[in-house]
Amino acid sequence: MPSNTASTDRAPLAAAQLSGLATPHARRANSGLWWLIIAIFAFNVVSAVLFMLLINRPVYDDQYNIIDVHMYATQGVSAATIRANRNPPGPTSFAWMAAAVRLLGGNELRDARIGAFVSWILLASVVLVGARYTSFPNLWHGALLASLVFPHSVEAMALVLTEGPALFFAVLGALAWIEFASRPKVTLGVLLLGVFGGLSMGVAVTARQYFLALLPAALLLAFQQSRTRSLKDSARWYVGVTCSLASAVLPVLMLVAIWKGFSSPGMATGTSYPMWKARIGFGLSRPIIAAFYTAFYALPLTFPAMLHVKPNQRWRAIAAALVGGVTAGYFSDSILQWGPLRTAVHFLGRTTTGQSVVFGIIAAVTIYNTIALALLLWDSRSTFLPCPPAVFALLTVTFFVAEQFGVGGNIPLYDRYLLQMAPFLGLIAFSLFPRLTRARVLALMFLSIVSHVMLWRFASAVHGL
Repeated sequence: MPSNTASTDRAPLAAAQLSGLATPHARRANSGLWWLIIAIFAFNVVSAVLFMLLINRPVYDDQYNIIDVHMYATQGVSAATIRANRNPPGPTSFAWMAAAVRLLGGNELRDARIGAFVSWILLASVVLVGARYTSFPNLWHGALLASLVFPHSVEAMALVLTEGPALFFAVLGALAWIEFASRPKVTLGVLLLGVFGGLSMGVAVTARQYFLALLPAALLLAFQQSRTRSLKDSARWYVGVTCSLASAVLPVLMLVAIWKGFSSPGMATGTSYPMWKARIGFGLSRPIIAAFYTAFYALPLTFPAMLHVKPNQRWRAIAAALVGGVTAGYFSDSILQWGPLRTAVHFLGRTTTGQSVVFGIIAAVTIYNTIALALLLWDSRSTFLPCPPAVFALLTVTFFVAEQFGVGGNIPLYDRYLLQMAPFLGLIAFSLFPRLTRARVLALMFLSIVSHVMLWRFASAVHGL
C-alpha cells in the first residue's frame, strides 16, 4: 500500500534502488508501482478501443495527419514521398500508421488509429518486459507510468497522432543504449545492443524532430561514463559508443539530405498550409514556454519535492517563486498554449485580470517546485549522478528546452508536444522519489482522468480544450 508519510518518501528506497539492493520494503513498493501501471494501462486500452469503435469520423488532427498516412499507404516510402510530406513531423510515424492501413485493408481512418494504438501496446510491452533485464527496472517503470498518465496520452493512443510511434522508438532506443553504455563489460551482444539502441533513437528523431535532444544527451552520457574507463582496458566500449552514435546520426542525416533541412519542403516554404511555416530559425519565447510547461508537468510527478526545501532556503525560494509568478501572470497570454492548462485558467479566472491572477498563482507554485527540485538534485548528486538513466533523462529534457531556440516559423509549442518528454520526466521523478505516497497516487490518477477527458471531449461536436 502507498504510504502517506512525506518525510520518508525517498531516501531509504532511493539508496537501495540506486545501489541495486532489494529490501522487502522496496519489493512491496515495486509491486505497488507495477500494479498501478497495469491498472492505468488497462484503463487507457479500454478507453482507446471504445473510442475507435464508437467514433468513426476525423477529430482533432486526424484530418491533417491522414493525408500523409494515405500518401505512404498508397505510394510507399521513397525520397519523393518523403519530400512531399505535408505535416511538420518526420515521415516515420506516418509510415508506421500507413503500414497498418496496408496490412488491415479496411477503413483507412480506423486502421491508421489502430497503428498508433499498437505503438503504445509495444511501448508498454517493451518497458514491462525489457526493464527486467536492466540495472534500474523501477526507473523505467516510472518512465512508463509518467507516459501513460500524461494528459494527452490516451488521445495519442486512439487518434491518428505521431507521438505513439515516436515514443516507442525513443524509449526503446534509450533503454537499450543506456544499458549498453553503463555495462562494465562489453560483449558482442552488448555492443549490438548499443548499435540497435542508437539506431532506434535516430529513427525516433525521424518520427518527431524534437527527439534530436536524445543524441547530444547520449554523447554527454558517454563522456561521463568514459571518465571511469581507460582507453586501453575498454577499447571495445569506445568502439561500441562510436558505432552506436554513428547509427543514431545516420537516419537523421538521411532525412536532412532528402528534406534539405529539418522540416519538409512544404512546411518550410508554407505551401503545405498557407498560415503555418516550420523551419530552422531563432526565437526567445519558445524556450521559455517549453521550460515552463516542462516544469508544470513535472510538478505532479515530483510532488513531494516542494516539501523538502530546507528552512534556511525556503524564504528565498518563496520570494523567487512570487516574483516569477507575478511576471508569468503579466505575460500569461504569451505563455499559455492551447491545452488543458489554458482551459482551466480561463474557466477559473473568468475575466482577463482573473485569468492572469490564476495563472500567476499556478506559475508561482510551479517555480517553487522547480527550485525545490533543483536543490534536491544538488543535494542528491552523490546518488543521482551514478544513475545513468536519470542523468540521461535530465540531459534530454535540458536539450529539449534548449533546442527550442532553433525552431523558427510560427507553429505554436502546443502542450501536447511535452508528451515526448513524459518518460524522461518520469525517470527523473522516480530516481528522486521511488515511493508511491497516497498524495502522489492521487496526483497521478488526476492526470490520468484529464487524459481521458481530453480524448472523450471529441465524442461530442463541441470541444474547446
